Amino acid sequence: MSTTQSTRRVAIIGTGSYLPERILTNAELEKMVDTTNEWIVTRSGIRERHIARDDQATSDLGAEAARRALANAGVKPEEVDLIIVATLSPDMPFPNTACFVQNLIGAKNATCIGLEAACSGFLFAVDAASQYLLTGRFKTALVIGAEKLSCVTDWQDRATCVLFGDGAGAVVLQVRESGEGILSTVTGSDGSLNALLNIPGGGSRNPVSLQTIEKRMHFMKMEGKEVFKHAVRAMAEASRRALEKAGMTIGDVDCVVPHQANIRIVEAIRDRLGVGPEKFFINLDKYGNMSAASIPVALDEAIREGRIKKGDRIVLVAFGGGFTWGSMVVKI
Repeated sequence: MSTTQSTRRVAIIGTGSYLPERILTNAELEKMVDTTNEWIVTRSGIRERHIARDDQATSDLGAEAARRALANAGVKPEEVDLIIVATLSPDMPFPNTACFVQNLIGAKNATCIGLEAACSGFLFAVDAASQYLLTGRFKTALVIGAEKLSCVTDWQDRATCVLFGDGAGAVVLQVRESGEGILSTVTGSDGSLNALLNIPGGGSRNPVSLQTIEKRMHFMKMEGKEVFKHAVRAMAEASRRALEKAGMTIGDVDCVVPHQANIRIVEAIRDRLGVGPEKFFINLDKYGNMSAASIPVALDEAIREGRIKKGDRIVLVAFGGGFTWGSMVVKI
């Protein structure tokens, strides 16, 4: 008996994550900039974040998360056909960071792609990999969200330097015909708002120069209040649309894993969706905003802690610079 196309779904068959050993606490930040633990916690919910060593690049973080995800899935590196790394802090402008990860883990048969959609990058990368898998072009995909944000954070800017951390998360994807997998995906972008959250220096618009360095243009810039407003609206709407597309309501969901940006954003999204805090998995107090790494790290941690179990239906939702946003309903 043949299986129809509608029953074939891309499933997450393994997860992994890696956080650098060094922890930077709010108490330490109090000595670096004019801030307080109370101010940081009240406005963001963040208490500490992990910071990579000087000799660690984004690919080093991503490779370790990849190794753990492959081990969890029982997949050998040489069995991986496709690697997509989502990051806004690549090792270099080129080669893309996935090529560095490929070399580090020995995935010699993989095609390597770098993807940049800021904090939405991981969801965009999973969506892209899924299309390759569903066409049969590739059999096994490794999708990684990895960031070394400490190297693009302005440690003199008290409003932003308290928010970000380093880390990496990874998933292994394969097509399954047994019901689990991605049930629906919604993505969107609005390039007219690109000035509200960006790194203005270093590209072809503002090439590296003494002037761009003096103006600190190679660090993240953010209009916090405007970003907050757009993030809440876009993430709540994307979640509703993804659920509707999957034929579900928020009441059918076992766990929501949001981008871990700011506790106030998460609380506002919860209010708009009409659910209590018990349905959301939050770990931003320990790691801060890790951009493309936030969701895969949280997903791996939630599974390891038993908050997400086999058969659970979950919602992943993100928002990032661009602006970009997306939501995905997945049966684990």
